[in-house]
Amino acid sequence: MTFDPASYVFTQPSAPTAIRASTVLPAHRENVELRTSDGHRLVGELAIPESGEIKATLITLHPLPTHGGFMDSHVYRKASYRLPALAGIAVLRFNTRGTSSPRGTSGGAFEEGIGERMDVEAAVQFAVDRGLPNRWLVGWSFGTELALMYGAAEPVASEIEGAILLSPPLHRATDVHLKEWAQAGKPLKVLVPEHDDYLQPAAAAARFALVPQAQVLGVDGAKHLWVGEKYAGRVLNEIVDEVIPGSARSGNAGSASAGTELPQEWDGPVATAHA
Repeated sequence: MTFDPASYVFTQPSAPTAIRASTVLPAHRENVELRTSDGHRLVGELAIPESGEIKATLITLHPLPTHGGFMDSHVYRKASYRLPALAGIAVLRFNTRGTSSPRGTSGGAFEEGIGERMDVEAAVQFAVDRGLPNRWLVGWSFGTELALMYGAAEPVASEIEGAILLSPPLHRATDVHLKEWAQAGKPLKVLVPEHDDYLQPAAAAARFALVPQAQVLGVDGAKHLWVGEKYAGRVLNEIVDEVIPGSARSGNAGSASAGTELPQEWDGPVATAHA
């Protein structure tokens, strides 16, 4: 049975609630379908703020589906649970071709990042058609390859502001794609775990030197999958800091405390997600 995000049951606690991995904050959530130019139906979910303006839109590209990646990979799930309420950000998650999750299975089959170009294009076009503003690609692992290969090329490039990369392996994306990003001039924020399995901070800085505007940040203690609330929270803070102008709180330049810090408690209705 396809998971229905309307099935979350919200209650009003008597005191502020600590935001944990399974905490779901209020948002308008709906199951959506994307249609690719080669005829595939991709399943996904859109979460937008309950009220007020949408300040930014995240179009998320998940890790490698042949190694367990899907639209519910934990950082993206937490983004959809929290960012509409905490930051006024819309979060579009979807399964690339042939990928399954509790939401359902997308049509087609895994194509090693080649046919997935049309998946990226379909997701961006969906966001455009919905009138979702300030659109950013957010790629994680395999998803960074898709963002790098297709984000700086049309028809995607003119419809997005930039991209945020989590744990880029740079296996499929080549220097040719990095040079396209350099020429496009669009912002590129790259979060690299200290203990990444594929590309660690020093090597990442050398590779991304081809993109003058790229901001490469090594994250001490983190691993490729960003396991642990400390690291997932850091990722969400960095995303908000990038996509909402002026969102960073005041702090000394270079200070570890500078930048966005999302609330860790919520004083309002909450629901609990079940795995």
